[in-house]
Amino acid sequence: MTSDLHAAPAVTSPAVTATEVRVLEGPNLYFPKPAVKVTLDLTAYVDASKDDLRRVARAAGLAAAQVGDPHTEQRQRVVARLAERAVRQVSRASGTSRLGVRSRPGNELSVVVVSFVWRRRGSAQALGESVAPVLEAWLRGADVVEERAAVVRQAPEGAPPRIVTPRIPVASVTGTNGKTSTTRLLAHIAMTAGRHTAWSSTDGVVDHGEMVEAGDFSGPAGARGVLDAPGVEIGILETARGGMLLKGLGVSHNDVSVVTNVSADHLGLQGVDTVDQLAEVKAIITRATKPEGWTVLNGDDPRVWAMRTGSPAKPWVFTLDPNSPAIREALGAGGRAITVLDDHVTVLSDSGVPDRLVAIVDVPMTISGLSRHNVANVLAAAAAALGLGIDRDAVVEGLRTFRPDAALNPGRMNIYTARAGLGGTCTVVVDLAHNEAGLEALMDVSDGLRQPGARIHLGLGAAGDRTDEILENLGEIAGHRADHVVSAHKAHYLRGRTMDELESHLRTGLQRAGVADVASFTTELAGLQNLVEAAHDGDVVAIMCHAERQAIYDWLDSVGAVADSPADIRRKVIGARGEHEAEEAIAALWADEDADRRIETGAALHAAYPGDARIAYEYGGTFDSAGQEERALELYRTALEAGLREPYRHRAVIQLASSLRNVGEHDEAVRLLDELAAEHPESIGIAGFRALALHSAGRSGEALGSLLATVAQGSTDEDVLRYRRSLTAYGQELERGER
Repeated sequence: MTSDLHAAPAVTSPAVTATEVRVLEGPNLYFPKPAVKVTLDLTAYVDASKDDLRRVARAAGLAAAQVGDPHTEQRQRVVARLAERAVRQVSRASGTSRLGVRSRPGNELSVVVVSFVWRRRGSAQALGESVAPVLEAWLRGADVVEERAAVVRQAPEGAPPRIVTPRIPVASVTGTNGKTSTTRLLAHIAMTAGRHTAWSSTDGVVDHGEMVEAGDFSGPAGARGVLDAPGVEIGILETARGGMLLKGLGVSHNDVSVVTNVSADHLGLQGVDTVDQLAEVKAIITRATKPEGWTVLNGDDPRVWAMRTGSPAKPWVFTLDPNSPAIREALGAGGRAITVLDDHVTVLSDSGVPDRLVAIVDVPMTISGLSRHNVANVLAAAAAALGLGIDRDAVVEGLRTFRPDAALNPGRMNIYTARAGLGGTCTVVVDLAHNEAGLEALMDVSDGLRQPGARIHLGLGAAGDRTDEILENLGEIAGHRADHVVSAHKAHYLRGRTMDELESHLRTGLQRAGVADVASFTTELAGLQNLVEAAHDGDVVAIMCHAERQAIYDWLDSVGAVADSPADIRRKVIGARGEHEAEEAIAALWADEDADRRIETGAALHAAYPGDARIAYEYGGTFDSAGQEERALELYRTALEAGLREPYRHRAVIQLASSLRNVGEHDEAVRLLDELAAEHPESIGIAGFRALALHSAGRSGEALGSLLATVAQGSTDEDVLRYRRSLTAYGQELERGER
């Protein structure tokens, strides 16, 4: 510094403090190598007069700087440059002439972050702790650079960074949603290829399928655990925001990086307040990817796709849209693409020849194509596997054999069939769903699994580190998309909030969706038990599960719930569309004009689907249409007893009653149609069959009267509308007279 400092008037008690001096072991937000991050509270600099700042700037070698008015963003930027100068001057004075230094404004005007690379922890820590004293002295008109340099020189050098340099292929996976599922699927593919695979995630460190250490290991400790596993050939690292901010990336580089998506989550923590800032953090893994490697990026997320420009690796885009511009951009840059083309997972390259790996319907993780976010995860994992050099056939086999169950993908769209409290069976979906995108995905899957006329029941809950806005948005999504909602809390994840506080924000969102009140349960398990008890046949019960996953699995097992196989899920998805998996065969049956052949075809279907209510109903119809009412009656009753669902249940009752009338059981036919008419009072068709049954039972006046009344109330014919009152009165008179 120059003598300008000593000539300056003193500033009254300025206070400059370092609120944090953090040593980052690996690639980080500031450098692709270990760095020290110093967060400074420079309120005194922001408050200082322009004259005082000009004096300090001149002395620091920034004579031309426009210092800006107090409390302005321009002032903050000049102060950030001064912090950088302080680091450089102490570093040079201590004997280090070349040092990478960067600074940036913080989220508040008084906050500045300065960072620099390091090789030895002791001297790096001492240099970081010197920045605030130097800046404070400058503002007072003093100079302590030499003093602080002496402290740095005298500090023990300390240990070098503990960063791991991989000797095996490594893939790093990050994103707001889907990173754990993608990590697990990628690991499964690698093991399917016969490679000794270890991976880390928020669940723990796993060595070739065996849990080595449970817990959240999505940071550097997880990376060390994976790469230290004996005999490991491929390492896969789930890489979370927190680990990168607090410790840096756990490896010096990776061969493949995967970014699934970026959306609002964990905002307001560790200086990350916006989605753009979160994206910058997620991009750390892409900048640490080897030039000969691959950066696998979501082309449907603009923030993620923009990360290609900062990565030295080739881009491999994944997208649900086969016509996405990102595909052309990736191929134009010498990269590759993977998408869904003609319902197949398909790899595209500059050869122009699409490589269709597997049909989406044959990939269980996609839930028969119902789970769009899992389709994206499948694309990401397949691209990463191919990028790691895994054989194509092994990739296909891995996609075919990875099931979204509690064994391979716990807590992510695990689907069960359980006894419903109000009769029949319901579908239970257990999923983390930790933010808005996750809840939307859970609701998409639940909606695609519920049978016609059924309801969605949701156990709504969230961890306490979500912002008020996110909590309220979760409540609003739940209110709009679920038919029945309860609060299911996570006592171990309150993170500084109370249950009442959490619930108040969830209720605010629910009220925006028109839901006035919901029941509240202190645990996820209690919430799930209540919802299953309130479920009818065909309903879906979804639970946002974070804290009590194993307890929920144990309870489901204790009540006889069964994990759905891919075939079970496929049947439910088709059934939710009001169809049957044998829909084409059923259509072909009724297209046949020959009554005897229809019966033969129906018999074959009945044998192929034993116990299937819909098939029993259709088979009964073949006898009915052939005039063989006795056999038809037996099959209609079988179908109804087996839980035949709408829209076929009421049709089966009509046909059963009609056949009963034909064989002379008029009173039973009337009884069945009376019950059905009470359920569907607006149905003219049901009223017509009921009138026929009444007539056959010798109650012709009542038959005509009831039919007239139904026509009068339900028809939109102009003449009926004109004479509705008269027709209704005549009908009632006929019914009274008959009785």
